[in-house]
Amino acid sequence: MDCRPGCGACCIAPSISSPIPGMPVINGISKPAGVRCIQLDSANRCQIFGHPERPAVCSSLQPTPAMCGQDSAQALHFLNQLERATQPDGHEAMTK
Repeated sequence: MDCRPGCGACCIAPSISSPIPGMPVINGISKPAGVRCIQLDSANRCQIFGHPERPAVCSSLQPTPAMCGQDSAQALHFLNQLERATQPDGHEAMTK
């Protein structure tokens, strides 16, 4: 599956601890959850896609129908839920 043009949800919803060019690392986090990555252009395309400075976590994320949904809003919703579920205290709350 290819990324949906103009989506950018995976560059907005999750937190990323790996260094991202142009983003400061604060408390071990380079990109907080819900913050738009500085490397997204105005069309929501990654400006460092395919470059060695792109974080490995970004390069390894593969789009799937479940993750991407029918549109960008569904993708953001799914990824926001995943982000909450993978926080140290969020997993327990998601399973109750």
